[in-house]
Amino acid sequence: MDAPGLLTPADLAAHIAASGIAAEIVPMAVETPTVPAAAAALGVQAAQIIKSLLFIVRDAPVLMIASGDAIVDRRVLAERHGVGKKQVKLADAETVLALTGYPVGGVPPFGHRTRVPVLLDVAIRGWDVIYGGGGDDRTLLRVTPDELARATAGEWIRL
Repeated sequence: MDAPGLLTPADLAAHIAASGIAAEIVPMAVETPTVPAAAAALGVQAAQIIKSLLFIVRDAPVLMIASGDAIVDRRVLAERHGVGKKQVKLADAETVLALTGYPVGGVPPFGHRTRVPVLLDVAIRGWDVIYGGGGDDRTLLRVTPDELARATAGEWIRL
């Protein structure tokens, strides 16, 4: 099922090294494609897991990095971009793969094929360390909120 040009945890590790990002790839013994699965595997709260969600806002991609227990309200993204709620759609799996290079369930918060604007959920600032997708469903990424903000040049917003 390998898509052409599918990026892997090794590609993410190379991006981290080349970009001087203080983050760590964490291989897992079990699949961790969802927030509950990742939290259980690590023994942490769901809120300490970040989810990288790709939205299409008026035909333009925007990556929302949210706390694992947060519900992303499209109205917040619509207000932030000055559009109606109906102009904010969650990207489908094919679009996610095409723009990020990674499959849904393993999308890291950075190191994507296409650079897109990033919004960061302020709720993740409360943690010393957070975990996100590491490139596939058996790999996670460990990073601090401040380093995540630096690496993504993301804008903090309240969901």
